[in-house]
Amino acid sequence: MTNIYIFSSVIIVSLISLIGVIALVVQIERLKKILMFLVSFSAGSLIGGAFMHLLPELIEEKKFTLNSSLLIISGILLFFILEKFLHWRHCHIPTCKEHPHHLAMINLVGDGMHNLLDGVIIAASFFINPTTGIATTIAVALHEIPQEIGDFGVLIYAGLSKLKAIAYNLISALTAILGAGIAIVFQNYTEGFTEIAVPLTIGGFIYIATADLIPELKKEDSLLSSLKQFIGIVLGIGVMALLLLNE
Repeated sequence: MTNIYIFSSVIIVSLISLIGVIALVVQIERLKKILMFLVSFSAGSLIGGAFMHLLPELIEEKKFTLNSSLLIISGILLFFILEKFLHWRHCHIPTCKEHPHHLAMINLVGDGMHNLLDGVIIAASFFINPTTGIATTIAVALHEIPQEIGDFGVLIYAGLSKLKAIAYNLISALTAILGAGIAIVFQNYTEGFTEIAVPLTIGGFIYIATADLIPELKKEDSLLSSLKQFIGIVLGIGVMALLLLNE
């Protein structure tokens, strides 16, 4: 049953890549405003998922040790390495003259690896319990929405046709299914897989929220925008808190 939950979740998250078509029908300026709220909402959900679901589960199961702390730090460094050495970054704004992107293929490869890690992350969280799995899936999905719209913009800007951009983005997203399969194999044949994967996930969530998403929000410094972003972050955390009622 757990495997069904896992693959259902990663398929749903992968299909979010198709949301990039929204960028074709919504004006860039209007889209930016929507995306900034989604980015703040996503940041809150990732922070809430890390500190309300994943970390408490480690502590409750008495599996939080010095190694766990080192693995959380390793998760942060892992995503840093992905950005620095694979030239991949989380993009949450469609490409335009003020926000250009290059190297579409590198973006696809890096994004594919990121999605593969998403699959591992979602699977590992379901190994803890269904509620943690659902919370993690929601956090990942909320983050994927603005990212996939941004990635779609990168591919269009790079010269791909709309149909090819949709297809390549979907193929890249489907690597999450491979990641989930890898996690299931490791869980079945490697002792202590969850104790390794969960701290890495916590580190990844912290990095994405604080190093990618929040700096994106700081580019808009008007009082009204800042208030909307703060509300978005609080709402994201609130969604993760509400899921605790199911435990």
